[in-house]
Amino acid sequence: MTDQAPASDSGSPDIPGKPTSASRTTLSHIMTHNDTNLLGTVHGGVIMKLVDDAAGAVAGRHSGGPAVTASMDEMAFLEPVRVGDLVHVKAQVNWTGRTSMEVGVRVLAERWNESAPATQVGSAYLVFAAVDADGKPRRVPQVLPETERDKRRYQEAQIRRTHRLARRRAIMDLREKRAAEGFED
Repeated sequence: MTDQAPASDSGSPDIPGKPTSASRTTLSHIMTHNDTNLLGTVHGGVIMKLVDDAAGAVAGRHSGGPAVTASMDEMAFLEPVRVGDLVHVKAQVNWTGRTSMEVGVRVLAERWNESAPATQVGSAYLVFAAVDADGKPRRVPQVLPETERDKRRYQEAQIRRTHRLARRRAIMDLREKRAAEGFED
């Protein structure tokens, strides 16, 4: 596996690449009783919305315009979040294709009134597609990993992309086979 996607798949030659740090962002929010589920902890959907918001901001910054959520992978909830926790959602572009980007997100929480370090409570990977005013895909700048950690994330994102595409192909092949056998979905 290469460090960069092939030229035909990695941004536009007329759009200069952007370093990972150019669009990296953190969204912070204090959790209240309005955010809780029936167990009294913060609802997973509230955290997922914060994740999508932060990832969308990063994708829009990186692509220089609107970007829409195409998929969310591997949303992992590692620890419960409680009322009064200050949640920090950290996001960055890990990988870019022609019109899409993978955004990695880490979710951290700390008590609003304590000085203890924040704890990682979740993580996710989202794929965003850059769109124009008509909602059609548009090219994005290639992401330029800066640190060893950024390079590792880029390579891991390429692996996840390969798995997403293989899974999609396998499902489509199965559906075609079942349709040829006379089964309806």
